[in-house]
Amino acid sequence: MAKIPNKIETWQMIEPGKLQRVSIDVPQLKPGEVLVEIAGCGVCHTDLGYFYDGVPTVNKPPLTLGHEISGTVIAGDGKLVGKEVIIPAVMPCNNCPICAAGRGNRCLAQKMPGNSMGIYGGFSSHIVVPANDLCVVPDRKGIPLSHLAVIADAVTSPYQAAMRAEVKPGDLTIVIGVTGGLGVYAAQICSALGAKQVIGIARNPAKLKRALNYGATHVISSVGKTPRDIRDEFRNYCKEKGLPSNYGWKIFEWTGTADGQAIALELLSFIGKLVICGFGMQKNEYSLSRLMAFDADILGSWGCLPKYYRQVLDMVLTRKIQIEPFIETRPMSQIQQAFEDAHKGGLEKRIVLTPDF
Repeated sequence: MAKIPNKIETWQMIEPGKLQRVSIDVPQLKPGEVLVEIAGCGVCHTDLGYFYDGVPTVNKPPLTLGHEISGTVIAGDGKLVGKEVIIPAVMPCNNCPICAAGRGNRCLAQKMPGNSMGIYGGFSSHIVVPANDLCVVPDRKGIPLSHLAVIADAVTSPYQAAMRAEVKPGDLTIVIGVTGGLGVYAAQICSALGAKQVIGIARNPAKLKRALNYGATHVISSVGKTPRDIRDEFRNYCKEKGLPSNYGWKIFEWTGTADGQAIALELLSFIGKLVICGFGMQKNEYSLSRLMAFDADILGSWGCLPKYYRQVLDMVLTRKIQIEPFIETRPMSQIQQAFEDAHKGGLEKRIVLTPDF
């Protein structure tokens, strides 16, 4: 069994844009909490938004970022000690009206590492978290524990969005941002849930071609095209395949950009559903009366209910969802460079940082 430390080694954001390695005390475990030795923590776009763009966290710096975490329980609940786990990115209180309504992924008292857990986050050697909603990994089937960190957000958030849209066999779906860090899993999840069509829309030609091997049935490049250009190309594809183009599509917008959202709104039509999954600070203009005329829905989706984690893990372990082609591991001591590389964009894979303190 791993030795229980007196200190947590961590990379703190001491102010936006500035990191510093520090040692902090291991907090005293309260009833219902465990100490997890971290195996890996994924670098998420949300972390970059906090770090570079000043998007506000619940807790102010200094704090440690990172919410995509996998590791091993080394202290706390005796039933969990020694177990490998995935820590949900958002952990609900399980004791409020929102949780009782089945919407605990948006619990207002939720705990999120790197955001609302004081100074504690995943770019560390250890972290103390609630034990109640941890996802225990029974058998990794040869996948490194560090790699499973991406399940905590990059894979489960698209699953939550699919549940929000009630994706079922035979559905017609569109994933805008299909080449992004979460879009690559959104397409695979729609396919695994039995969607008849998974149309991927994005900019990178090489990654668009790759998407056809990971869930997408057809791809459309958005480079140099207006939303109406893309709509016309989409309609032509539907005509060619004998598919309806003006009703019934479930659209997932993962880019969080003005352009991506404009495309999504252009494609929304009769009895359709649009799920807003990506975050951006811009505002959009849209005639809300079209929703009445279309009898359509625009929904938001945040995080993922912990109850879905085991289902997603099983899909990963059975390779219905492929994660390893989209992961690159680096030592946590390279966090500054990792942030810079991810912020510039263009990376082929999501970076997972492994502790090397």
